Amino acid sequence: MGNGDPSKAVIFGCSGPALTDGERRFFEQAKPLGFILFERNCQDPDQVRGLVGELRETVNRPDAPVLIDQEGGRVQRLKPPHWRDAPPPGAFAALAGRSLSRAEEAVRLNGQLIAAELSGLGITVNCAPVLDIPGPDSHAIIGDRAFGNDPEIVAALGMAAAAGLFQGGVIPVIKHIPGHGRAKADSHEELPVVDAGAEELTETDFSPFRALNRLPWAMTAHVVYTALDGENPATTSAEVISRTIRGDIGFKGVLVSDDIGMKALGGPFEERAAAVLAAGCDLVLHCSGDTAEMEAAAAGAGPVTDEGLARLQSGESMLKAPGDMGGDIDTPRVQARLDEIMNAEDGP
Repeated sequence: MGNGDPSKAVIFGCSGPALTDGERRFFEQAKPLGFILFERNCQDPDQVRGLVGELRETVNRPDAPVLIDQEGGRVQRLKPPHWRDAPPPGAFAALAGRSLSRAEEAVRLNGQLIAAELSGLGITVNCAPVLDIPGPDSHAIIGDRAFGNDPEIVAALGMAAAAGLFQGGVIPVIKHIPGHGRAKADSHEELPVVDAGAEELTETDFSPFRALNRLPWAMTAHVVYTALDGENPATTSAEVISRTIRGDIGFKGVLVSDDIGMKALGGPFEERAAAVLAAGCDLVLHCSGDTAEMEAAAAGAGPVTDEGLARLQSGESMLKAPGDMGGDIDTPRVQARLDEIMNAEDGP
């Protein structure tokens, strides 16, 4: 992707397992930077590979990022019988309470197995790991999607998950920066407001993101932090993005919004997309595959900035860094070792 790249700063979903003629025409004209897949798009491996190829053809870029949420547990778009049922992050958090080193190994192996499945389909970016830290009275939307509630353990397991994905040739996305765990509402349904003080947030919620601030991609939280910006959620807050995400946390990579179709955000989609980019995100994410919404979002999104392109290229280079790539994953061996660790913990 050179500086002459005309891609729009947006990632789009599509409606089903194959592109409609209307979607194909729209993507050819809109030229989104990349795409995201959901369960509705994934029937079997051959079909997914075909869809991924078809999506990239519409923008004439064989390297266009294709994203998915394959966290394990409740959030995995690829499911049995064609794909494995990966454990939820919470299962590894329980293991970490007994042995952090074994939990780190298990998480890394699990990341390798997820990456092997994704890269075999042509999917290049996984929207994981979750680095949020749920509180005692938080909404259950995060729950066992988190690696527990100890910031140091969350950071350690998050880094292990990212390492496993890298080793399998997939870019990780840390989320939901600067931290969704304390929210008492589900941002899919309404806008959560967090009233914790700046110092408390910095010491706890932001801590795992700071520890992993060198990773290539992060996804924002649709959450208002009254101590930082009393009006705007992080996704559309220039204050939170510049002072907290880019400043205090020190994240330098690609910043993608969470889905702008979520009810936490309001207003027309053109305005939502424009607000996300104006605040300092590199990319807008729109997931539903609704063509009218995508057309509006595309109208509000400009091209990827030179800075955004540089961050994207930096992420690609991390993936190709010598020593990071273990080549093909020996799936049976990795699965056997992961089972050995998890089953040993299930025993007496």
